[in-house]
Amino acid sequence: MTVRIAEKAGFCFGVRRAADALEAALSEVEKSGSARRIVTLGRLIHNDEYLRSVAARGAECASRDDIPDLIRAAEAGVKITLLIRAHGEKKETVQELEAVAERVPNFTLLDCTCPYVEKVRATAKENSGPDKFFILIGDPGHPEVEGIMSCLDGGGIALRDSEELEKWLSDGGDAVISAADEVSAASQTTQLTAEWKKCQGILKKVYTNVRIFDTICKVTEERQSEAERLAATSDAVIVIGSKESSNSRKLFEVCRRKCGEVYFVGCAADAARIHLPEKSRVSVTAGASTPEIVIQEVVRTMSEQTENFAEMYEQSLKTINSGDIVEGVVSNVTNTEIQLDLGTKTTGIITHDKATHDPQAKLTDLYHVGDVIKAKVIKVSDVEGIAMLDKNRVDSDLNWDKIVAAYESGEILEGKIRDAVKGGVIIELFGVRVFIPASLTGVPRDNDLDVLVGTTQRVKIIEIKTDRKKAYASIRAVQREERRAKEEEFWANIEEGQEFDGEVRSLTSYGAFVDLGGVDGMVHNSELSWLRIKHPSEVVNVGDVIHVTVKALDREKKRVSLSYKTDGMNPWNQFTEKYSVGDEADVRIVSVMPFGAFAELVPGVDGLIPISQLTDHKIAHPSEVVKVGDTVHVKITAVEENSHRISLSIRALMEPEDIPDEEETEEAPAEEVPAEEAPVEEAPVEEAPVEEAPVEEAPVEEAPVEEAPVEEAPAEEVPAEEAPAEETPAEE
Repeated sequence: MTVRIAEKAGFCFGVRRAADALEAALSEVEKSGSARRIVTLGRLIHNDEYLRSVAARGAECASRDDIPDLIRAAEAGVKITLLIRAHGEKKETVQELEAVAERVPNFTLLDCTCPYVEKVRATAKENSGPDKFFILIGDPGHPEVEGIMSCLDGGGIALRDSEELEKWLSDGGDAVISAADEVSAASQTTQLTAEWKKCQGILKKVYTNVRIFDTICKVTEERQSEAERLAATSDAVIVIGSKESSNSRKLFEVCRRKCGEVYFVGCAADAARIHLPEKSRVSVTAGASTPEIVIQEVVRTMSEQTENFAEMYEQSLKTINSGDIVEGVVSNVTNTEIQLDLGTKTTGIITHDKATHDPQAKLTDLYHVGDVIKAKVIKVSDVEGIAMLDKNRVDSDLNWDKIVAAYESGEILEGKIRDAVKGGVIIELFGVRVFIPASLTGVPRDNDLDVLVGTTQRVKIIEIKTDRKKAYASIRAVQREERRAKEEEFWANIEEGQEFDGEVRSLTSYGAFVDLGGVDGMVHNSELSWLRIKHPSEVVNVGDVIHVTVKALDREKKRVSLSYKTDGMNPWNQFTEKYSVGDEADVRIVSVMPFGAFAELVPGVDGLIPISQLTDHKIAHPSEVVKVGDTVHVKITAVEENSHRISLSIRALMEPEDIPDEEETEEAPAEEVPAEEAPVEEAPVEEAPVEEAPVEEAPVEEAPVEEAPVEEAPAEEVPAEEAPAEETPAEE
């Protein structure tokens, strides 16, 4: 028979802490011979053998109903020490007892609630309240769960497992969750890890933003993982613990999934009834509420069946010697040292300089009660019961191994730049100082490397010197890889018409380059604006984040043409949305031509005011009434959609009385009427044939005056160049 004893068997940190507190209280009474009563509120741990042993020494077990009697006894002069077990107690009960302890000198309260349980209680309080809902996966009737739920400030529910969770959701719980602004979930510290993960998956399907808190005790999780590994390669497994203990029951369930022959024993008498065949592989584990003495008794009983069993157990017991690497749970932290529970009678001590390389760091910020730490044993004092440990040495060795592994695998690491030194910078990786040459930092040559100090950077290890434990890293190597990966992903997915939000990286005279996420695209000036621009800086600046559309691709040359302008920016669309034919507008004269003046309606869209529509009377040139920069009020008289031409008129807005009527025009002196307006009958062309009176041979004054009376339209007053009889057909 081969026997393996689980390293994590027996008391966990929280239970040991409570048991040590009870032991100290009982020992003090035994030494002093005082009449102080030592009372535990509820069963301190789920183990009958242990409870019988402490009861024989005077420890009492009380329920919540006994609290009033205990208070009255203390008020009457009886000295009482009351211990709250590792599972914790309801919030209102704790508050009541704390108030009594402050008020009554004879009443001493020792709160032995496990730090892991305290963490879940704090999580429940912080994540409950108005518009919040808290879900705890655990046994609703368990003292730990009752205590946690009592800390809620709002709505919440405790559900045993994934099966209860699904039933609750189908019965209306999903509506409760949906109505809450914030939903949080945690687990009992002894919950099965697999069951807890299953519950997380269910919750995330119902409420995608649920806040998950992993509150399973690390020691419990490690104990379950170890038991699962042992059970998978065993012919039989013995689980020692009370069936009333939640973590012991779950330990039994874990082992039963991996091994067909699992025995759940609570004491040596139960073990005596087990018959294990010769040459079988047997593993032994124990729940967190199982004292060392019970494990020893079971082992002694099993040793009657095989000598090897007892021998293997003795070999499995921990011994601490200088140079050993040990693992312990933090039981106390100050700014000068850390105390570790090593699972033996020896307490581990790590001083500040052996816990961190940073002299300014606060240990209380770095480590907390319940954390698991590995350290190297420097010195052991059996007399004082302490072992001086060095965490830095273990970290240095372990972390150097991580650096070497990262170098061999090409893994990308992340760390903080600590210093800028000659020729480069120092980055801290796993507590190891690694040098990055200046040329590999990504900082332009001759620029100040101090800009990197304090920043977190991703690097690759490019060289190591194992004999000196020195390593060299590169930021640029990571940047190149990331850029290459982004480019590959970009070209695999890019299509014309795709839209991006990108940062303007640089400007040239012909356009702007925009970062699309690892690849730059170019926006030509013509695609930056609907208006004619001389330089892209008229529209965008370096650093601007703009929305662009892929206009064209050249995968072979790796070029992307982009467009920034949109239909919404199109000046013509802006004009048509704002104006219609017949609308009036105040416009600015932008240019003056012989045939009229151009005026700006919206930026980029001009309309023409013909010379005839500038005023109510005839003018020789538009500059007589308007100049560039003038603002005039016009009416839109025509819009040609296809050619984008707009006609405007000032004259159309003038009052009727401002425009001369026909009678006034007829009375105008002959010399003020252009030849084309002179009545045809006053200058009949047919009476002056061209061949008989050519202009160069027949002066105007020789024209027959009897048929064109001089007194009505004297020929000498009508300039020949404006109305020559031989060049003006009657129909005109």
